[in-house]
Amino acid sequence: MKKYIIIGSGILGASTAYQLAKMGADVLLIDRKDPGQATDAAAGIICPWLSQRRNQAWYRLAKAGAAFYPGLIKELEAEGETQTGYAKVGALSVHQDPEKIWKMEERALQRKADAPEIGSITRLSEEETHQSFPLLERGYQSVRISGAARVDGRALRDALIRSAQRHGAVVIHGDAKLLADGNRVSGVSVGPDEYAADRTIVCAGAWAGQLLQPLGVRFNVRYQKAQIMHLQLENHEDTGTWPVVMPPSDQYLLAFDEQKIVIGATHENDVEGYDTRTTAGGMQEILNKGLTLAPGLADGTFQEVRVGFRPFTSDFLPVLGAVPGWSGLFAANGLGASGLTMGPFIGYQLAKLAQGVELDIDIHDYDIRKAIDEGSLTES
Repeated sequence: MKKYIIIGSGILGASTAYQLAKMGADVLLIDRKDPGQATDAAAGIICPWLSQRRNQAWYRLAKAGAAFYPGLIKELEAEGETQTGYAKVGALSVHQDPEKIWKMEERALQRKADAPEIGSITRLSEEETHQSFPLLERGYQSVRISGAARVDGRALRDALIRSAQRHGAVVIHGDAKLLADGNRVSGVSVGPDEYAADRTIVCAGAWAGQLLQPLGVRFNVRYQKAQIMHLQLENHEDTGTWPVVMPPSDQYLLAFDEQKIVIGATHENDVEGYDTRTTAGGMQEILNKGLTLAPGLADGTFQEVRVGFRPFTSDFLPVLGAVPGWSGLFAANGLGASGLTMGPFIGYQLAKLAQGVELDIDIHDYDIRKAIDEGSLTES
């Protein structure tokens, strides 16, 4: 039986570990538990079908990620995981301009042809929109997408890790360092202990560059800081069934069970180091935009702000593959703000790749070489 080591237990690493363990592999999952992990802060919207991004390779991956969820959740529930953080509650794409609403509906209808999982597409009036999410400002109409979902990143990650362990995976916490024998990565060290592996898979997100640097691999993945606010409501029931709200701005609203609301998120570039502070400016930005969209939030009780670092490549496309010049080493990264949409599906593809199984995607679209300096490829 081949041995696999996965470094990083965010949504991507946890998904890869689960899939490999389910396939019968010998799996060791290692995580340093650094603050600021993207998954630890994320509450995700699974609704890629209304995106106006023109990059078709991104859309194909996001669409496949959304389609992958129902089967995955069914599997996890069959294993006893009832707290996956996932719920198909639908989404409201809201706007105050009726023409924009019409264009969103048209886009959704066009994309439904090859994405039936989008579900029903319904245009809602101002009153119907407000009834669906009572905290919203008046004046918004919406397009409702019934197949959309929301997911709590922490809950799903934990469910995947528990299920991986049920299939025999071992989880340890510590600072993993890659071990090399010539041009082959033979495993990792964690403190004084060494662990051998046939395949080592780096899913370290914003920290992957640090991990690969000792091999001479210059990994060009930068990260963006996100601050996400959690509020507790009073006097509202059944918030767990409220749809996700997607406004024209870069903010969003998600409602969870027990009257919990998540407002996100800041998009902070050029952050120095791994700055996990909650800042006054970040909170002000979230509240200004959030309360403009949904004044009913003003009476909510502040609970916490979570901070995470979203990893991005230069062209904003995820990358995955065998690391060139190094035998036994694989990596995936750059999922950005779509990490929860794509992560479980990419983890499945990464598990297949590491086992030499045919993928469900054209990997050339997401060639890992695009995120590695050519000079470091030559050196290795």
